[in-house]
Amino acid sequence: MGNLRSVQKALQKLGFFAEVTADANVILRSDKLILPGVGAFGAAMHNLRQAGLDRAIREFIDAGKPFLGICLGLQLLFDLSEETWSSELERGLGILRGKVVRFPEGLTDAQGKTLKVPHIGWNALRFIRHDALFEGIQGGSHVYFVHSYFPVPEEHGVVTAVSDYGVSFCCAVQAGNVRAVQFHPEKSSTVGLRILHNFAEC
Repeated sequence: MGNLRSVQKALQKLGFFAEVTADANVILRSDKLILPGVGAFGAAMHNLRQAGLDRAIREFIDAGKPFLGICLGLQLLFDLSEETWSSELERGLGILRGKVVRFPEGLTDAQGKTLKVPHIGWNALRFIRHDALFEGIQGGSHVYFVHSYFPVPEEHGVVTAVSDYGVSFCCAVQAGNVRAVQFHPEKSSTVGLRILHNFAEC
């Protein structure tokens, strides 16, 4: 859902072959996999299940091959999400323990200005631990966000970067061959292109 072509074009600009597919066999034959996404958590999970891609993603990850989730593609990795139209939490892929929550109401910046949700715009990265995905990227570099929800991992050790929007929130994770970011590298200028290059070379 969403930003498939812009991610593909960014990778092609960097000189890498990238194919957009809904074919589980193509996914499983691939060297690396990116799951981008913009939109509602429940609708995205429904689409993945209908196409059998939830199983393909798990199988790909279990094979130990490099995986990158982007924006909604980060959130879908977790067990549960508050982004739901019912009283029940939405179930995700369950690759990572934790849940996805909405930004609380009444957020303000350091000057007391009210912050709007969704969070749309450029914010700084603060690195928690080293990850090769951010090789050559300085702490404080700005990347582009569009989201109303963010993940709260049960295991803090998977968090590689956070950002601040009234609250500090997890914006990047890494666990083995799985990496994911809450921001949009394909819309984050030279910093984002470097991140995509690092993933493609990992």
